[in-house]
Amino acid sequence: MNGGFRSLHPLTCVLYYVGAIALGMVMTHPLFILTLIGLTTLLIALHGELASLGRLLKYYAPLAILFVLANPLFSHRGRHVLTYAFGQPITLESLLYGLISMGTILALLIIFTSYQAVITPPKFLRVFGTLFPKTALMTTVAVRFVPLMRRRLMEIATVQRTKGIDVTEGRLTKRVSDGMKLLQLLLSVSLEEALQTADAMKAKGYGTGLRGRFEEYHFSPSDRVVLTSLVALAAACLAGRMQGYGDFPIFPVMQ
Repeated sequence: MNGGFRSLHPLTCVLYYVGAIALGMVMTHPLFILTLIGLTTLLIALHGELASLGRLLKYYAPLAILFVLANPLFSHRGRHVLTYAFGQPITLESLLYGLISMGTILALLIIFTSYQAVITPPKFLRVFGTLFPKTALMTTVAVRFVPLMRRRLMEIATVQRTKGIDVTEGRLTKRVSDGMKLLQLLLSVSLEEALQTADAMKAKGYGTGLRGRFEEYHFSPSDRVVLTSLVALAAACLAGRMQGYGDFPIFPVMQ
């Protein structure tokens, strides 16, 4: 699916995510955080990436709940005491601070999930490749490196399992030894692929002249309208923040 938001110019999409991340860290009011979570989740649903978000939340939810419960146990600031645990007061302010922090982190995680679904490596290179060609290429390779190594490791483990090398069976010493063998094979394969990639790029003359592009993106009238709207909304939010809106003071006195 390449329609809708994905069809916009990469620069427009990148600026949207930059603004969303910046406002997500600057605005601390629960209403703003909930709105940001809701709209970004809707964007992910339109892109058909709810399954990826669900896998992310499966690991995030227990940590978030643990953080919300642990924060009042270590921080006892606040005037509104709800109860006592282990002889220490549990305050409403500390509980709300944990909830707001959890919501902010959740909003940023959802934004990054949407970013991965929209900003593909060609789009990232289109935006930053002209100004920082080497840095943009290294960043793209680094982002791609983790899932690639994970896939390679699964392939190597499947093949080596036929030879009796399995990290899920046997004694601890055997599993550790088998794991080291798998990592050694993975390192060898990764280095070989890196050398092949470097030779291929050198043969194609990378960095010796004007760089061509696999995909061309044109700044359309829709991009101008969306970008102007985004800049206006971001400016309005920042102006309101300077006037005191978008803030939810908790310490020393909750308002």
